[in-house]
Amino acid sequence: MNINYWKLSELSDAQRGKIMKRAEADIADISAIVEPIIEDVRQRGDAALIDYAEKFDKSVIKGSLKATEEDFAQAYKLVDADVIEAIKTCAENVRIHHQQQMDRVEKQWMDEVKPGIFAGEKVTALPSVGLYVPRGKGAFPSVMYMLCTPAVIAGVKEIAVCTPPTPDGGIDAASLVAADICGVHNVYKAGGAQAIAAMAFGTETIPKVAQVNGPGSPYVAAAKRLLSNVMNPGMPAGPSEAIILADESADPWNTALDLINEAEHGPDSASVLVTPSEKLADAVKDILPGIINSLPKQRQEFCTTSLSEYGGIMLCDTMDDAIDFCNEYAVEHLLMKVENAEDVLDKLQNTGEILIGETTPIVMGNFGIGINAILPTGQNALTHDCTSVWTFLKRTSLSYINAEGYQSLKAPVTTLAKYEGFDGHAKVITDRNEDAFNDPPLKKVF
Repeated sequence: MNINYWKLSELSDAQRGKIMKRAEADIADISAIVEPIIEDVRQRGDAALIDYAEKFDKSVIKGSLKATEEDFAQAYKLVDADVIEAIKTCAENVRIHHQQQMDRVEKQWMDEVKPGIFAGEKVTALPSVGLYVPRGKGAFPSVMYMLCTPAVIAGVKEIAVCTPPTPDGGIDAASLVAADICGVHNVYKAGGAQAIAAMAFGTETIPKVAQVNGPGSPYVAAAKRLLSNVMNPGMPAGPSEAIILADESADPWNTALDLINEAEHGPDSASVLVTPSEKLADAVKDILPGIINSLPKQRQEFCTTSLSEYGGIMLCDTMDDAIDFCNEYAVEHLLMKVENAEDVLDKLQNTGEILIGETTPIVMGNFGIGINAILPTGQNALTHDCTSVWTFLKRTSLSYINAEGYQSLKAPVTTLAKYEGFDGHAKVITDRNEDAFNDPPLKKVF
């Protein structure tokens, strides 16, 4: 079994570039395929979605594109009780964590910058969002509650969910159960680029939204980018990826298990052990084939391709070199298993999430710790946040100047306005009727 085993100090520029790129698709190549789909949905709405469901999902839509009350009720009958209970338990942890985030949001505030000059912010929810829950390599009720929960807690008034239809023309039952538990009932049978277009333009059934969030295929990513002038495409979320940052204190067997966590997502996933310990690296390489061969055939194939193409083992000279590599890679999931955890944590800057220790494997974060598993991929953790209530909130600047503050700013503002050539701006100050000034409009400054 071929598993990549690199030495960081010996990488060529080409090798390093491929590792950093992962399997991120060239959106330009896909755009030519996606553009006519987008235009078709814009022109034909629901009819186009129904046709694409049959073409791409091999699904003949029955009844409405929207899930009905009967669909939700039937979903509970189709899903095993233990699965329903697991969804409830994990979704509750996610709800508690995101409510704790929301409790820390100061919804409206102003502070005094200088005497009589006040500046602050007002925080409000987005007016509408579209959530995309994929169903390509399986059903993902966890993605449903990871997306719906913070949107609901943030106070978004209109939430629309699109998810690919099942072969029988319905919606995955477990995902419907998850949506119901979150209190979201506007769920639609639409997948791929066509679903993103539907939420961007609106159709007879699916509402137009201001922002779309959620992971998806390269076609979904391409559609988001192409439609970024119509709606906010949200955080980039592509193929799954993980780094296990470990030193010699890490357990080799557990570390090998941790590597397959993301590798089994698909052949385009990237899972990398980054370590300065040659002993650990060699042990994990020896253990991996046996673990992979114990998986179902499809997952074996995913892991083998992932670890031979985009993931593997990265041996570094020092822990500082390993940390520098992690910060450059800017991974989606990072599991840190090191002795001096606090020191290393302080140095890690660019990652969607950091999980700490042998008892906090990535799978726990994927489903039930409470942190959100919808995270930036493809080095986008350099600039993007993890999904949270802030994903569904926006800030508006607030300001107020009383008479004292006005007089202190009058001269410098007039000077700058004239310097930049805005005579009208300057005139607003120089010709202002100061006799009209009266009691401050805000009796209380926040």
